[in-house]
Amino acid sequence: MKKRYQLADDERHLFRESIAGTRPLRQDTVKAPKPSRRRVAPPARRLMQEQVDASYYFSDEFQPLLDSEGPARYVRPDASPYEVKKLRRGDYTPELFLDLHGLTQAQAKQELGALIAACQREHVHCACVMHGHGKHILKQQTPLWLAQHPDVLGFHQAPKNFGGDAALLVLIELNQ
Repeated sequence: MKKRYQLADDERHLFRESIAGTRPLRQDTVKAPKPSRRRVAPPARRLMQEQVDASYYFSDEFQPLLDSEGPARYVRPDASPYEVKKLRRGDYTPELFLDLHGLTQAQAKQELGALIAACQREHVHCACVMHGHGKHILKQQTPLWLAQHPDVLGFHQAPKNFGGDAALLVLIELNQ
């Protein structure tokens, strides 16, 4: 290895004089423990089970009573109606987004279940579900499915900057 900077003899002598009387430091710190090899992400089997469990709540036969006039909105009976008003105004910013474009109804149900499970796992209070316009199948079914889930506090049609009438903002109840 080539030395780039050579000290002159007088500089080396000056350095040795300046550190005269010093002694090396003794290492007195504790060694850090080795990091554990625990997996941070849950196993794939557990994630799949969460999706299946969460999609269990969605039924095509049950038709919840939703207001058909105006934008799609819902508030759980024990939740504050003011929360949905905050969603409409855009006070909540979604942290997770789910795009259902191109999915079948069965796939969309599974993905909705996975989204709700992910929100609870990650402690996310607001999410955005983009169902699109298309043939209006997912646009009609998504609010019906969300209204059936016990962890959904409410939802409202998204403001324009989050998808407008092709998306829903969803409030999720977090289990502490």
